[in-house]
Amino acid sequence: MYQIGIDIGGTSIKTGLVSEGRIIAWKSVKTDTAAGADKIISDIAGLVNSLKDEAGDKVITGVGIGCPGAVNSCTGVVDHAYNLNWDYVPLGEKMQKLTGYPTRVCNDANAAALGEAKYGAGKRYKSSVFITIGTGIGSGIVIDGKLFEGNQSKGAEIGHCVIKSGGEPCTCGRRGCFEAYSSATALIRDTKRAMLKKPDSKLWEICPNIDDVNGKTVFDGMLINDKTALSVYRNYIKMLGEGLCNIVNELRPEAIILGGGVCAQGDILLVPLKKYIAKYSFGEGPHVGLHIATLKNDAGIIGAAALVAWAK
Repeated sequence: MYQIGIDIGGTSIKTGLVSEGRIIAWKSVKTDTAAGADKIISDIAGLVNSLKDEAGDKVITGVGIGCPGAVNSCTGVVDHAYNLNWDYVPLGEKMQKLTGYPTRVCNDANAAALGEAKYGAGKRYKSSVFITIGTGIGSGIVIDGKLFEGNQSKGAEIGHCVIKSGGEPCTCGRRGCFEAYSSATALIRDTKRAMLKKPDSKLWEICPNIDDVNGKTVFDGMLINDKTALSVYRNYIKMLGEGLCNIVNELRPEAIILGGGVCAQGDILLVPLKKYIAKYSFGEGPHVGLHIATLKNDAGIIGAAALVAWAK
């Protein structure tokens, strides 16, 4: 049996025909945010219907959707999705009417978390926490193989747990959030600040134009033994490590899975974080594995399909 997984992004919508965690066929379309919710939903339904032929004689059991923003997975309503300009959109109901398939909806980070838990780096564990490091910090919690989303699916926002009271301003309006120190955006901000303070830093050789700094710049600086890059890197590991220690202390999952572009650095990120967690987590509880996500850009599609495949 097949499921259709949909990953709605701010710039594009990716849709895949999925079987047991494998994408058999996929299609995408630009996210036309200016045209409004009904146009976007119509475009998605068109993608879904175009995948029917790809299934052949196999049964499609339903459609799963990962959508950014505040999503009530019980009702299928997107309460707020700021980068889509949506408020109280009954996405699940509308999609079901347009396609005829049972439709389940959840937050996009939760969908990716479920994908990694069922078919990716977390598939050998019953409980895992997924953290995606991007423009912000996305997160999802899987306990006993099921998503934990909190009341009305509004929980599991780990990126907005404060790790430094009164610290850096966050997009949510608070200060000192995990996201404000550990996102790729935060890493870029801190790299730029350090460069401006140290005009003799070799980082200027890598990025003569400070506007070109990205999440990889500081790691490139470390390869040429730049002291400024090393300082930024150490602080980033510390702040990311603090957030991960909180996850360990609060939930003690079997594993934490890290995704996002920064994670392409592999062991230079993973090894010191493992040491930090081992040193600063409370007590001597069971070991918590730390892994890099394996599904990468497919996690959203596969996880959205898993909403249907693993539905009870």
